[in-house]
Amino acid sequence: MANQSKCEYCINYVYDEELDCYVCLIDLDQDEMAQFVSYSTYNCPHYRQGDEYTIVRKQI
Repeated sequence: MANQSKCEYCINYVYDEELDCYVCLIDLDQDEMAQFVSYSTYNCPHYRQGDEYTIVRKQI
């Protein structure tokens, strides 16, 4: 899973209450968005593995 996009596991993929859906916090440029929606092998340069314990680990 190294560098491969898995949006649901990314720390930048959050729930937006106004839109009532999950959204990416990163604004992709036009080329990045074209690669993403084309379902080609796209490795998001902004992908960061995240989970609910990320902040807790930093505090320890």
